[in-house]
Amino acid sequence: MIDFLHTNFADLISYLDDANKRLYWGYLVSAIVLAVGVYWATHSSRSIKQCFAFIFPKRIYLSASARLDYLLFVVNKLVRAALFPLILITMAPIALHVSGVIEYVFGAPEFIQASPATIMVVFTLLLFLADDFSRFFLHYLMHKVPLLWEFHKVHHSAEVLTPFTVYRSHPLENFLYATRMALAQGFVVGVCYYLFGPTLKMIDIVGANVFIFAFNILGSNLRHSHIWLSFGNKVEGWLISPAQHQIHHSDNPKHFDTNLGTALAIWDRLFGTLIKASDVNNIRFGMGKHSADHSSLWKMYTQPIMASGKLIKRKLSVSTEAKSKAE
Repeated sequence: MIDFLHTNFADLISYLDDANKRLYWGYLVSAIVLAVGVYWATHSSRSIKQCFAFIFPKRIYLSASARLDYLLFVVNKLVRAALFPLILITMAPIALHVSGVIEYVFGAPEFIQASPATIMVVFTLLLFLADDFSRFFLHYLMHKVPLLWEFHKVHHSAEVLTPFTVYRSHPLENFLYATRMALAQGFVVGVCYYLFGPTLKMIDIVGANVFIFAFNILGSNLRHSHIWLSFGNKVEGWLISPAQHQIHHSDNPKHFDTNLGTALAIWDRLFGTLIKASDVNNIRFGMGKHSADHSSLWKMYTQPIMASGKLIKRKLSVSTEAKSKAE
């Protein structure tokens, strides 16, 4: 047990040095730099003390909601380490299966002759697009499917936003997103393996996909914050800005199912769920009167299970009643 805790706490600390994690030090520094820019642009009277208070207000970072974010960040990591290795789908077998199916349907591969640089660009771009769309689509389902929405409410119950809010989620949702990632990456690797051969290499910056690195360095940590950073109407038709994601966390029900994308706004445009920052003013975070009771870690874990159980029971009851009437 001591070794388990030591290993997992060490893993959490290593997030600061892992460019594939949102809490990577470079992304945190870039978020602070951008936040200073917002402070400078919105305040006529400026000082270092006031700037620090603007970026790190105690009322947010020491609030009950934020403290639950910190707790979930740690406990969910322990849950993942204890349970996920037993049930998690991994990328490699999916890639091999996809490649095998394509070969069965179309015959033995005849690798496309292209320069290594071209293959790297195509492979890297496809990985990014598959990852971003699959994130969007699962997020869309989490909002549209009542059973999944009960679990996703945990994330939306945050009444203040901090960079740790990205980790405010139910373990079931974490499992679904981890499975999504394995499926998306496995599909792309399998297709590219068939098209280009086994030598596949991603363009990366310090180990992260170059496109995902760019997204994170452009203020991904401000998405879950009180710092209102808009990219402007033209850019926000293509990229989701921090302000747009904050709208997604608005307690106004008409904003619940909007701006579901992570990096690209094109998916929201296709599904009719895009709102630009210029169209919204004065939002508050949370779910208002629609909020479930997620005031403790125990309630965050158990309330979605009980609520989803009630939904299933109600569906079964309606189905049984309908069948009885039909007979």
